[in-house]
Amino acid sequence: MISDIRVGQGFDIHRFGDDADRSLILGGVEFSGERPLVGHSDADVPAHAITDALLSALQLGDLGERFPDTDPKWAGANSIEMLKAVASEVVSLGWTIRNASVAIVCEQPKIAPMREEMQRNLGAACAAPVTVTGRRAEGLGAIGRVEGIACWATVVVTR
Repeated sequence: MISDIRVGQGFDIHRFGDDADRSLILGGVEFSGERPLVGHSDADVPAHAITDALLSALQLGDLGERFPDTDPKWAGANSIEMLKAVASEVVSLGWTIRNASVAIVCEQPKIAPMREEMQRNLGAACAAPVTVTGRRAEGLGAIGRVEGIACWATVVVTR
């Protein structure tokens, strides 16, 4: 039945900052020597986008409702752990996460050298295959001016 298949879309974006006490984290991977992203949690945009897509697929709200940036409890939170918690909830509701696809849009850092590690981390967090792709903004807009990183995710879940 068609109601036994759901597709969710998620999006996240964060701007770069200069906080020397933060690291750039994407897909659970630390990118040494790169400018960090500003965020209440660790600002892991691919993990946030997948989490948001899972919530969307099952009409469970969104990332901001689930992990509000006004709650000190989530300050500096590990976004892979947030993804694990939502993925576990999805499974507990009788759904299976079939796959996730993530497109990270940024001028820097280069995604390809860390792609496999990000796919492993994100896949382990949601117990499903995850594909990570990197895209450039070709110098257009805020992302093209290297002001931040955006990410889109799509997930498929079945019951």
